[in-house]
Amino acid sequence: MAETAFPDDLRAAQTRLHQATAELAALCERLPWSVEPLPGWPGTEHPHTGEVTGGREASPGWTEEEKEAVDRLRARCLELSVEVSGHPFWQEVDTEKVAMARSELKQATRAAAAAAALDVAEAA
Repeated sequence: MAETAFPDDLRAAQTRLHQATAELAALCERLPWSVEPLPGWPGTEHPHTGEVTGGREASPGWTEEEKEAVDRLRARCLELSVEVSGHPFWQEVDTEKVAMARSELKQATRAAAAAAALDVAEAA
């Protein structure tokens, strides 16, 4: 794939979008399975092996701080998505090549976002 000369501000915005998306995904993985407190349910025991599958523990729900953190990160992801997709650079790209260029931008900035996340994790 040919290296497109993306503007620095577009690359930076896409990198921040990767980081914000990863941060939101990591937060959601740590949160209880239900936003609101809900009871769990038992799993099903296999008749021959006795292995229990399915079921869930009760969910305590999310705290107000957790809800606010998710809302903040979702808003940040939306803001960055609009910044990237609405960048003037895309007006210069042939219509039939926009999707390919968009994929190229994501791929080109994904490594930078991962390196930045690694630096933050190592510092913690």
